[in-house]
Parts: sequence; structure tokens; C-alpha cells
Amino acid sequence: MTHADLLITGANVVLPEGVRQVDIAVTDGIITDIVEAGTSVDADEVFDASGLHVLPGAIDPHVHLSPDISFPKTPEDAIPESRSAAAGGVTSMLIYLMSAQPYEEVFPVAKETMAADSVVDFGFHFCVVTREQLDSIPHYAKDLGVSSYKFFMNFRGDEGAYLGLPGNDDGFLFDLLEAVAANGAMLCPHAENIELVWRLRTAGVKEGKNPLDSWNLARPDYIEADALNKLAFLGRVTGASHYAVHTSGALSLDVLEMGRTRNDNIFIETCPHYLTLDSDSTCGCYGKVNPPLRTPADREALWTALANGVIDTVGSDHVPRHRSFKEKDIWTASAGFPGVENVLPSLLSEGHHKRGIPLTRIAEVTSKRPAELFGLYPQKGAIRVGSDADFAVIDLNEKWKVVGEDQLSAAAYSPWEGEEFTGRVRHTFVRGNKVFSVGEEFGPATGRFLARHKSGAAALEAQND
Repeated sequence: MTHADLLITGANVVLPEGVRQVDIAVTDGIITDIVEAGTSVDADEVFDASGLHVLPGAIDPHVHLSPDISFPKTPEDAIPESRSAAAGGVTSMLIYLMSAQPYEEVFPVAKETMAADSVVDFGFHFCVVTREQLDSIPHYAKDLGVSSYKFFMNFRGDEGAYLGLPGNDDGFLFDLLEAVAANGAMLCPHAENIELVWRLRTAGVKEGKNPLDSWNLARPDYIEADALNKLAFLGRVTGASHYAVHTSGALSLDVLEMGRTRNDNIFIETCPHYLTLDSDSTCGCYGKVNPPLRTPADREALWTALANGVIDTVGSDHVPRHRSFKEKDIWTASAGFPGVENVLPSLLSEGHHKRGIPLTRIAEVTSKRPAELFGLYPQKGAIRVGSDADFAVIDLNEKWKVVGEDQLSAAAYSPWEGEEFTGRVRHTFVRGNKVFSVGEEFGPATGRFLARHKSGAAALEAQND
């Protein structure tokens, strides 16, 4: 073979076909060869990964940045959170931009901010909240390279006012689904029937056995499942792809699987917190999130669905608000918490070590499938010749405890505080550049914008052509 910039040797490498001891050659940020371990290769740099595992860099498809979760505007929005991602083996983030402004105004600011200060690659989803934004979807997909859009089904009336967002209705949702279908895009809906939540509020607060149980009772599983059932039907009518973000439990899985019997364009995401925390967890208000943490039985149902292929992806739903927003009672604490640093470690520890889920399956839900669904494959998503040299280098057996103040998000806490994980990210490479190593300084901020002109079924079809 020709000369390489970088050669990674000695590792057990998680390839699409299985785990093998091979060496990986990289030139100009691209994987140029995968050879049998010990093969003589001329390289400028040799990285010895003996005793470690190399997984494809994780793609976190569900990230919010800035304290107000609108869009990244300052170095403080990008630096700590992208470093937190890299420390968790995440090499690409897809970030939700949320604003009632035209995205022609928001997009350049967010792109410039991330390009200046992110150590990992990045793309965007747009939260579509106005008619003007909806009408601009052809432009967003074709010209801006943003082909996935969030819709808050729960923002009826004044529910979104705290974020500066207007209310919506089912007519808007239907028009949005039609626009998504017409432009090869995908909808990423926050699925909750807020009218049923209002009914429960009117009836009065139900006190659970702890704060997290009370929050689950205030927004029970049928609130989410009912909205997902509507989406499955309207997606079938319009032909739109939709991606069920942060699926939280068994009832929602049941509705989504029923929907798939009539609609092939339904894709399912869950989050590490729904897999590893529940309404019995001791993290209190630090674990408040929407949809709420569900029961231990729901948690196990998600693991089963992940293991057997029902769940497509795992995204963090990372929210970097400072811990002071959480240090209140369950009714006034902010919803959401940081998680991008713990996606891969939690899956290694709770999924691989405790439940025997193969590393190839973990690589599929954290890298290959998000790349496929969001129009990044085969540039991203697998260790294969021709793909970007994005790697998470793991000590599969290292035990470590989560300490929120030691994690890198500006939120300065973690709902997994004190939890012991087995499996730790030791090094992270983005396009062949080592951006993170335990105990070392971070690499330079060389993150690139990832344009994605197709998502969902349209992206899968394009990859198969």
C-alpha cells in the first residue's frame, strides 16, 4: 500500500462484520486500508492501541446546546460540550437549533460558532415552529444541508412560551409532514399529548413514592404513546419519515411496532437515561426530563428492544443547563440534563457487560444507524475503507465512577453521579486527528459542518443506489 499519515495498531477493531485484530491506515483523515495485524505499513505516526478496542466514532443524533437550548452562539456554548462529547467517544453531534427567527439568520451564527470552537464534527436539525419556516423546508434541505426537523406536539397554547415559541395544531403538523415527504427529509417529533397533561393538572397533583415517580405520574406513558400513535397514522397518510425521539418505555414501543406494520418509515431512538435510570433512581430532581423516567420494567423493555433490533439509535438528548436550574423541587426544576459524555460508556457497561449485547450491535446503534438515517453514511458510521477516520478507543474492562464535577459539560453535574461503569473511552480521533486522550490536553477545534440533504427513507434509498 502507499504511505499513510497514521497507523493504528494492536487493537481489537469493531468492524461491521465483527471484532478482529487488524491495523488501520489513515491518510488525509480517511481510512485508506485495513490490514492484518502486524502488516508492515509505512506511516508518519504509529498509534499503539494494544489491549484496547476501537469502535467507530459515535454519532449523537440528539443534542441541545446553550443554556437556553436555542442554538450555539458563543465559545462557552461549543467548547465544553464538544469536549464532553469527545471524552465520551462521540465524534459527530447533530444539534437542534430552536428559534422562531428565520433559520437563514440563525444557521450562520450556529455554524460559525461550532466551526470556531468544536473539537468534533457537527450538523443541525431545525425546530420548525412558524409557517415561514415550514415554507422554507425545500431551501433548508437543498441549500443549507439540513434535512431533519423537530416538531413539539406538546406546544399547544402557551406551552412553548417559556422558550419563545408559538403554539401549533394538527393542521400545522399535517402540512409539515407533507413538506417533509416532498423534500426527502424526516420529522423528529417530541411526542406528548399536552391536552391529556392539562387534564391531569386539573385533577390535581398525584404524589408518588419519590419525586421522580411523581413526575412520571404527572406525564404518564400513555401521554407519549397517544401522540406516537397519531404520528404513525399521519405518517402513513402523508408518506413522511418520522423519527421517534427519546422513546421512554414499553407502551410507546408497542405503539411504534404496531405502526411499523403499516408504515415502513418509522424509526426509533431511545436515550441512555431511559436505559439506565428509572422512577426508582436516587438522582431526584437531577433526573427530571420529558418524557419522564419510567419504571424498571420499562427500562428492561427498552434493553430487549435494543438487543433485538427494534430500536434504531441511542441519542443523549443532552441539555447543558447549569445544575442550579435543577436544585429545586420536582415541579419547578428544569427538565433535561447533560448526557453526551455517557452514551457509549453506559451502553458498554450496562449493555455489553451486564446483558451481553455484542459490540457490533452497540456500534450499530451509536454510529452506523444514525449515519444511515441522517444522510451521513458511508462518510460516517463505520470503520471501512473510504470512510472518515473517526474512532473511539476503549478500555473495555476499566472500571470508573461518574463524578459530575469531573465531567466536561458546563452543567457541572450528572444524574449518574456515583454510578460505576465498566468500559472507558481512553482516546478519540476525528478524521484521523486525536482530539481527546485521558489526562492530556484536547486537540485543536477542527470540527466541520456536516451537510445532509436527505434523511430518513430518502437517505436510505440514496445509500442503496
